Amino acid sequence: MGGVRITAEGLGLEGPRGWAFRGLDLDAEPGSLLAIEGPSGSGRTSLLLALTGRMRATEGTATVGTARLPKQSAVVRRIGALAHVSGVTDLDPALTVGEHLRERALLQRRFGGSVRQLLRPRAERAAEAELRIDTALEAAGLDRAALPKGGRTAVRDLERIEALRLSVALALVGRPALLGVDDTDLKLSEAERGAVWDLLRAIAASGTTVLAVCAEAPEGITAVSTRTPEDTAPDTEVAAPGPDDKEKVDALAATGRA
Repeated sequence: MGGVRITAEGLGLEGPRGWAFRGLDLDAEPGSLLAIEGPSGSGRTSLLLALTGRMRATEGTATVGTARLPKQSAVVRRIGALAHVSGVTDLDPALTVGEHLRERALLQRRFGGSVRQLLRPRAERAAEAELRIDTALEAAGLDRAALPKGGRTAVRDLERIEALRLSVALALVGRPALLGVDDTDLKLSEAERGAVWDLLRAIAASGTTVLAVCAEAPEGITAVSTRTPEDTAPDTEVAAPGPDDKEKVDALAATGRA
């Protein structure tokens, strides 16, 4: 599936604690990589969820492909996928890498395929599932053979960047036209952040439109900012408790309204 164009004009979302973001404009071409940058608590996750059809914007207009938001949010959810979003795409630390991948392939076959595909012989369905998994792992840059116990490695034993790659791979199993990735730079080293951006560039180059949340986008990456004038003021919200948690709670509380 090819990528989709995303546009927004005057987009804003008001939550129970005020505006998560407001007055945002953007235009991302199919197969492009767009960074959503801003400090923790600035509404960046809420914007990601709004553009992927998981939250309902309060004002403004937006389109994803031919679908208009929020009226056609269900269409956007079908062609898009999310990765590394706390509270939405959490990995089960007790499950292995292989178990996560098999479960996702099964769900994709059951809910994302056609009736004709469901009626195919078991061996063909199994081969198709394995091909989807291998393709997604390659695109995400995760080598099962390089893990401590291969596919039997538990999620709790993965490095942070490996867990992010697994989350991306799971999202790519469905071959989405739009991929949204949250917290691309959370607790990663400079080298690891560079590797993540290389990964996202490669996914976009393959045709998928990519939205990536970060604190600050690297040079050469087109970005839309959720920063407000208050975010650039000295010592703004430095002592505020849990800005990440506040944004996640507000975002998840509104997800069901999409």
